[in-house]
Amino acid sequence: MRAFEEATRDLPGERSLSNSAATLRHASDPRVRADWVRPGIAVYGSAPDFPEHDILHWDLQPTMTLSTRILAVQQLQAGDTVGYGSSFTAEGPIRIGVVACGYADGYPRHCTTGTPVLVDGVRTRLIGRVSMDMIAVDLTPVPDAGFGTEVTMWGRASNGAVLPIDEVARSAGTLSYELMCALAPRVPVVVGD
Repeated sequence: MRAFEEATRDLPGERSLSNSAATLRHASDPRVRADWVRPGIAVYGSAPDFPEHDILHWDLQPTMTLSTRILAVQQLQAGDTVGYGSSFTAEGPIRIGVVACGYADGYPRHCTTGTPVLVDGVRTRLIGRVSMDMIAVDLTPVPDAGFGTEVTMWGRASNGAVLPIDEVARSAGTLSYELMCALAPRVPVVVGD
């Protein structure tokens, strides 16, 4: 702060030092707040310091939701496989949903089994690999889910449950910025309240 103040003392114009992290952590300090703040990722409901803190810690709300529906339901038996290269093998009976979303929609191809999703607002997991147009999800915690049931890939489900985009980005080995910017033009965009 001292170095910045000295370097800009005689320069005209307003000063801005606070990105999302600085705004959330230090906005009460007028020296850090300066003339104006410029929050970025926090405005979109992503924690700038995830996983140290999540959106609940900062009281942030998601502004983008990627949601879709279940296209089909299948019952697997022990030894059945799912995904390119048979990357998931069922250890026992498991009910799965085939979901209309894939890497051609901008969903991260690098997400693997265990990546969180919400089915009808209930947290579950992706299984297998992400394909071009579809993924599979574990329906074990949602026994009533079926054709047409809502699947929230990130954001807020219809029932209010939230899946932070940061968690999905971590599973993909990237940042939430990339996920927000990667949606394909074929994904319908609905602007809400």
